[in-house]
This record gives sequence, structure tokens and C-alpha cells, in this order.
Amino acid sequence: MENQQELKKEITKDEVLAALKDVYDPEIPLSIVDLGLVYDVKIIDDWVGVKMTLTSQGCGLSDQIANSVRQRVSSLPGVADADVRIVWHPVWNRSMMSEEAKKKVQFIG
Repeated sequence: MENQQELKKEITKDEVLAALKDVYDPEIPLSIVDLGLVYDVKIIDDWVGVKMTLTSQGCGLSDQIANSVRQRVSSLPGVADADVRIVWHPVWNRSMMSEEAKKKVQFIG
């Protein structure tokens, strides 16, 4: 018989990144993952830490975006707690965007 710990779902970085594709920058109709704003995901047991940036330091929606990230990650099975750190180094630039996002921005702009 399997013990309860073996039955517990372990979260993966790929699952976290897939979930974060549902979080969009309110000013640009693209996910924070496609924009290249997520720099790192750390997983320790049932805790997930996300290190990310924003497209500009003056973004007035930083709290809203960070809360959306925290809520989305916390809703994943196997996650008990989530932490979001917004960093400014390296500074975000358009080259960090996915190829798909670059094409969409060209189409939009």
C-alpha cells in the first residue's frame, strides 16, 4: 500500500509556467510568460516562488500582476503557498519575448 506522501502531487516548473500563460499583462494582450517576464520558478516541497519583472519600472499595475501570479500559482494542485518577487535586473527588453509573442506584437502594432 502506498503511503500518503507518495500520493501527494508534486508540482513541476513546466506546470507552473503553463499556468502562468493564463496571466496577461493588462497593457499588452500577451501572457507574462510569452512576454519573457518570468525569470525563474523555484519549487520547495509545496511552496513555489516566482521571480519576475515587468515591462517598465513605472508600471502602476505591478501589485495587480503580482497578485494574479500568486493566485494562479496557489490554485495549482500540490501548491500550498506561493511567493512572487518582482526584480529589475536584468532589465526587460523585447528580445526576451517568445517568437510567437514577437509576431503578435508586430501584427498588433
